[in-house]
Amino acid sequence: MSSLSTGEAVVSRSITLLVQRARQLERRRWRQLVWLQGGARQCEALAVALWQTQAWHSPLWIGKGAPVQPALKANQATHRLGTEHQLVVVNAHDHAGGFNPDALGAIGGTLTAGGLLLLITPDDWGREPDPDYARIADAPWQWSDLTARYLARLAAQLKASEQIIRWVPGALPRLGRLVATPPIMQKPEDTDCVTLDQAAAVRALVGLKRRRPLVITADRGRGKSAALGIACVRLLQQQRTSRVIVTAPRLAAVEAVFERVVALCPDGNRVTPERFTFTNGAELLFVTPDALGEHLASGTLGGDGSYLMVDEAAALPPALLAQWLAAFPRLAFATTVHGYEGSGRGFALRFRHVLDVQTPDWKALTLNTPVRWQAADPLETALNQLLLLNAPLPNAKEALSRPSASYAVPRDELAQNEAALAPLFGLLVQSHYRTTPSDLRQLLDGPGMHLRVIGQQQRPQAVLVTREEGGFTTDLADQVARGERRPQGHLMAQSLAAHAGCRDALTARWRRVVRIACHPGWRRQGLGGRLLGDDRQQAADQGVMLYGATFGADAGLLRFWRAEGFRTVRLGVTREPSSGEFAIMVASALNPAGEKVLDALSERFIALLPNLLAFELARLPAEVVSLVISELPEQPLTAVEWQDIDDVATAHRAPSLARSSLQALAREASRWPLSATGQSAHQQLAAWAFQNQPLAEAPGVSVRALREAVRTLWAQQPLPPAARDR
Repeated sequence: MSSLSTGEAVVSRSITLLVQRARQLERRRWRQLVWLQGGARQCEALAVALWQTQAWHSPLWIGKGAPVQPALKANQATHRLGTEHQLVVVNAHDHAGGFNPDALGAIGGTLTAGGLLLLITPDDWGREPDPDYARIADAPWQWSDLTARYLARLAAQLKASEQIIRWVPGALPRLGRLVATPPIMQKPEDTDCVTLDQAAAVRALVGLKRRRPLVITADRGRGKSAALGIACVRLLQQQRTSRVIVTAPRLAAVEAVFERVVALCPDGNRVTPERFTFTNGAELLFVTPDALGEHLASGTLGGDGSYLMVDEAAALPPALLAQWLAAFPRLAFATTVHGYEGSGRGFALRFRHVLDVQTPDWKALTLNTPVRWQAADPLETALNQLLLLNAPLPNAKEALSRPSASYAVPRDELAQNEAALAPLFGLLVQSHYRTTPSDLRQLLDGPGMHLRVIGQQQRPQAVLVTREEGGFTTDLADQVARGERRPQGHLMAQSLAAHAGCRDALTARWRRVVRIACHPGWRRQGLGGRLLGDDRQQAADQGVMLYGATFGADAGLLRFWRAEGFRTVRLGVTREPSSGEFAIMVASALNPAGEKVLDALSERFIALLPNLLAFELARLPAEVVSLVISELPEQPLTAVEWQDIDDVATAHRAPSLARSSLQALAREASRWPLSATGQSAHQQLAAWAFQNQPLAEAPGVSVRALREAVRTLWAQQPLPPAARDR
């Protein structure tokens, strides 16, 4: 037999073995990852042979320059959410665009029972970065100059995995043995549902009680979005309500909800991607988080009898969810426990106390049984390990009676120590509402990244992640400020230059906080402040001028950063569509040169603030407004201003004719030690004085409430007795 025919025989036998494995997997309702490692042309030829050997259900090729169709570029993989595939080829060779972690994380959930996920990589995968690293190559770095710790880790994990099939050109695939077949899944009586878990969720959603919100958590592929869709159909068809609102970070996140509704209601009409109407006139409507906030403010949504379904709630700020708790009597939150949509585990930890206070009768429900595949699925197990989607949360306080000093963590060591990497990443995931598989690559290979930890190596209790910014030339800084250039990365420094016009913000060297996380068992114990203090000292020793952070404008977060000595330098003028929050930037100086830049940034911010609050930031939450106005220069109230305040508080002076004096009172009271009642009064006054927000719908009621707020603050002024008796 010739060498060519021998090669053809090996290929034929390899394809046969993989098809047979796919049938075995289908009987078990499992899926599996096939790692094809070798030269680009050989591997692509083998993948095409597998593709063409039978009529796979909805096969898909991910990567540039695909030899077959249908195909998508890696950055389009999330567009396939809600679809089902029996064969997916992910080409991670350089000419195909490299390896996109988010694409693998997204597409893995679309494989059906009996499906194969074929991952094609070079022979020496992990020795150097690939073109997809261009997404994390901040200027002036080139992607080819970065480290490849992340890819090296993936290659090592694949080599050690017993859950995958390994295949190299010229040899038969190493299939490995499948574990014992899991027990057959029991079918529910509800024929619209696939699992008993899903049926229970639908019953709970349809039976939502007033002021008893439901919190549904599930791993990916458990059918939570479909359960929402089934419940919406029953609520609207049974005319329990005429409208159900659904919201999520993006429309694509609820596509599965709408698809289930369309499948169950063929006579209905999906008028737009955001709206489905029923034959009885009822409607299912998607509203973005920021638009939902505007509707609530204007009173056009919410109120008695209204329903709200929130999908992927972990990707939304708890403060926003708390607002919806008060506005919608019947409400359900659904979220993925882990995965690229956010950490449901972290969501539960952060949001539980809000639920306990506002709606103590809330109920929790967990979906454990997979819908598209059976338990112990090899593909799910492999992807969870590769992408750390189920990174464990370290034990709190174990062997750590008193947290020790923080220490820097070298990334070379971390990448090679899975026992340390997994809990560290788990701590980051649980503390943040938006985590993607790419974040792990950024952590290990992003340029200018620094890690600092408190706690033992395998039991971190607090972690700080920062990155270097700035250091631009004068010419480049000027071009950025003029809007002529936008180099990659340097989020905070470029934003301050482009939006505040401050060139020095780009020429200065910054260290920006990317994430700071503390174990729930150690929160409010000063660990975050200790991390920041130690890291700022190290940054100062290294010549860094400024230290900053950017986050959603939440009052609790702002208080934390202010307590650490940071000053506000910018407020975004539009809400983030995915979170419904305004972005805020804070900074502190590390040396005299940095102090000079910070003073300039602060002056610009202070000059803009009153007008921004009156116009672009008229919807900024009052609790945040009451904090940021303390950035305005301190200036004792004049006798005229005190007289105006007295006239409003104790007489019949129209508040609008004393607005400037009431603004002065709000400004100065922002520094007073106020009681809880005083803080509430201050927030009301700040919102009225600076944003013209009425305290009630009826004008007379609003004015009376404002006078009461002014009297409350008057009574809490920290003035000498002589001034108080004036």
